[in-house]
Amino acid sequence: MSKPERQTAKTEIAHLREALEAESQRCLDLQSLLDEANAGFERFVSLAAHDFCESLREVTSYAQLLADARAGDSDAADCLGHIQAGAARMQSLVADVLDYWAAGVRPTFPTAMEPVLAQAILAANARIVQRGAIVTHGALPLVRGDFGVLARVMGHLLRNAIDYCEAPVPHVHITARQVDREWEILVQDNGPGVAPAFQERIFGVFQRLHGREHPGNGLGLAFCRKAIEGMGGRISIESTPGAGSCFRLTLPAID
Repeated sequence: MSKPERQTAKTEIAHLREALEAESQRCLDLQSLLDEANAGFERFVSLAAHDFCESLREVTSYAQLLADARAGDSDAADCLGHIQAGAARMQSLVADVLDYWAAGVRPTFPTAMEPVLAQAILAANARIVQRGAIVTHGALPLVRGDFGVLARVMGHLLRNAIDYCEAPVPHVHITARQVDREWEILVQDNGPGVAPAFQERIFGVFQRLHGREHPGNGLGLAFCRKAIEGMGGRISIESTPGAGSCFRLTLPAID
């Protein structure tokens, strides 16, 4: 390569480096604007949800005052009961939406799954006792995750397994197995199972396979998926109608 050619090549490389640096700076500026917009939207959602819940509490309180004032009037009691139930459902929905919004990429730490499960069982204790459910587990590992988020994920899976179970005694069994550099947490139930056509749909937002006879707003499994993926993991289901379901949580192992 002649000297003029080498000089031309150096000039082109310098121009390419400058263009790359400019593009990198543009990306950084755009990310900064996006982070600022996300933070602003998060503040807006939080404040709006607070004001909305405050209004719902007022509706509930005044409905109760009216119910007390019209004690003995069955028609009024029925109408006011519907108002209170509707307000309670809206409060639950707002709480679930905020949970789903907050579930995303977050720092992870070495987390023992046995205390996580113990916390989830404690949170679901009322439903466990009410249904006489049995929750058993094998040895559970140390994974990379977030304790509070994992406890809520396990709590959702426990409550779903109990709420949708038609057997006289709901039974949930949790086990673990290591596959390469990951741990699989398996949550097996004796519920009605999920047909193959719906096994991906159940992780969608506001997806409900049952009517109002079962509690929930259709956000529990959507929260689980977003939360697990935010910790670098995966969640899926294996199920046969009439033979129960097995939810698989795949989480990074500790190096």
